Formats: sequence, structure tokens, C-alpha cells
Amino acid sequence: MAVAADIASGVCLMAGAGLALVGALGLLRLPDVFARMHGAGIIDTLGVGLIMVGLMFQSGLTLVTVKLILVLAFVLYTSPTTTHALARAALNAGVEPQVDAPPPGDGKGGGEGAPSKT
Repeated sequence: MAVAADIASGVCLMAGAGLALVGALGLLRLPDVFARMHGAGIIDTLGVGLIMVGLMFQSGLTLVTVKLILVLAFVLYTSPTTTHALARAALNAGVEPQVDAPPPGDGKGGGEGAPSKT
């Protein structure tokens, strides 16, 4: 049973670390503040969540697990709230989201970017 917990712990820790790295790459590569908040959200929720679950597997049923559950609940509650407040503050400061133009229509109608025939 200890081997299964070690394997599950290792999988969760590696997946959490991988998602944290992907989120960090997103913070560096994404174009604007709103897209970068998505990268930060990946780190906060998925990365930290999986790392905490991996640590819970390692600690077993102890008081440490209860503390990890409380920390995880705090992070999962505050992360979306913080991201929402940051996005609202950016919008109130006049930061505009980057919007890509829709692809041009082919003239056959039906597309969002297609010219009208009226």
C-alpha cells in the first residue's frame, strides 16, 4: 500500500510541477495582462492543487494532511477572487483586452466576417 501512495504522490507532484512550469511559460509568452492572468490561474489552481494532493499522499492520515487541506481550500478560494479583482482593476484603469480580428469571409455568406449582400 505504501508503494501505491508513493507512486500516486510522485505522479501528482510531477504533474503539478509540470503545470506550474507551463503556467510560468504562459506568464512570459502571452501577449497581454488578461491572457497572462490565465497562466497565473493555471499555476494557482492546478499546479498548487496537484502539488498539495501529492504532499497529502506522502503525509498519510495525519494532522499535516488536515493542514494541507485547509491551505488548499484557502488557495482555491482566494485565487479566483484575486484574479477577478485584478481583471476588474485593469479594466477600470482603461486597459483594453487584445482582440484578434475575425478571419475575412469568402463571400459565400454565412460567416461572421462575410460581407453582406444587401
